[in-house]
Amino acid sequence: MEAQARGLLETEPLQGRDEDTVASADFPSMLSEEEKEELKAELVQLEDEITTLRQVLSAKERRLVEIKQKLGLNLMNELKQNFSRSWHDVQTTTAYKKTHETLSHAGQKATAAFSNVGTAISKKFGDMSYSIRHSISMPAMRRK
Repeated sequence: MEAQARGLLETEPLQGRDEDTVASADFPSMLSEEEKEELKAELVQLEDEITTLRQVLSAKERRLVEIKQKLGLNLMNELKQNFSRSWHDVQTTTAYKKTHETLSHAGQKATAAFSNVGTAISKKFGDMSYSIRHSISMPAMRRK
């Protein structure tokens, strides 16, 4: 009996052979007329309860919309709040912090590299400018 009770409480999904066993079982013939009537009554009761719960849920959802409208909450505000909350959650993750740190360090290195390239180009232009001035002024000095 205990093994049977445990079997009813299992939470694992049915396996292939279990599905075959259930599919091949002829449950209606295994039930007495009294059991069938009890199950039919329970079925009707469950369907009624589900209908009632759907109606209650629908009424609660309408009330929720009314309250949000009165408070000035709309879909855009909710989306903004959800986005802000999600962004904050992302920023607090270890992966984000490490990535941010790595990219920040890479950005600093790139800035330094561009600065060095800029300095080198500037120096080259300065040298070229001096060469051009020098080459232009030399013939002029010789004419005098």
